[in-house]
Amino acid sequence: MTSPTGRPAPSGSYAISGPPAVDVEAVEAVEAVEAALRRAGCVFAEDEARVLVDSASSPDELATMVRRRAEGLPLEQVVGWAELCGRRYVVAPGVFVPRRRSELLVATAIALAYPGSIVVDLCCGSGALGAAVAASVADIELHACDIDPAAVRCARENVAAVGGHAYEGDLYDPVPSRLRGRVDVLLANAPYVPSDAIALLPAEAREHEARVALDGGADGLDVHRRVAAGASDWLARGGSLLIETTEEQVPTMCAVFAERGLVARTVHSADLDATVIVAVRSGGVGSGDGSGSGSLSR
Repeated sequence: MTSPTGRPAPSGSYAISGPPAVDVEAVEAVEAVEAALRRAGCVFAEDEARVLVDSASSPDELATMVRRRAEGLPLEQVVGWAELCGRRYVVAPGVFVPRRRSELLVATAIALAYPGSIVVDLCCGSGALGAAVAASVADIELHACDIDPAAVRCARENVAAVGGHAYEGDLYDPVPSRLRGRVDVLLANAPYVPSDAIALLPAEAREHEARVALDGGADGLDVHRRVAAGASDWLARGGSLLIETTEEQVPTMCAVFAERGLVARTVHSADLDATVIVAVRSGGVGSGDGSGSGSLSR
């Protein structure tokens, strides 16, 4: 996530021929918070200080927020929201924070969806990805699922704002049975970090996000394989499964998709350092030949 740095113009009197009055207290507050964050080792202290000052409703709340951030809690969990695709989504402590790289997954889904599409967001976390798709494509039917109760509580709030529904459960288990064979776009931002690499993640993720949202097993692809195994039962003909992964994991997952009768292609963004595999259930309009790959510049 890229932290927002803009602030609303401070209130105050304005001279007709002069510059706007400076909110000295606000400036001093930002400077004080910035200094505290720098002492705590925050790399983007200036930007984060503005976000914290803007988000606090009182000096006491600001002090609490600064302390929690200095203790290592992710900024998004401190202020209670994360930004994705230009919109804010609720994020609670312990819940996976949407990354900016996932904007590629959202953009790819938006390109495939159309009014009336059934969209399912598996391993939805806060539900931000599915909600971002629904915010850009009118009249889709959105369903989001996650195994983490804290994440589902956030997802229910985020997807309800765009007319969606969120459920708690393991992968496809909570998806309404009436959607079997009817899903047009299936998003799965499933965990894909190998278990041995969890210790190498930044402390913000390692210590403050649920491990179930990060750990993908020995090679990082355990959950992806399970998603692939059930995809054909839920996708409509010509429907697409989209997963976020790494370039190194692409060959393995493309082979897995082929074994499941899905035709796969890749989409990559160098700017976002992101890779998405699009796997299509063949036999209908929109299915591809699997021979090419796409790229997206942002």
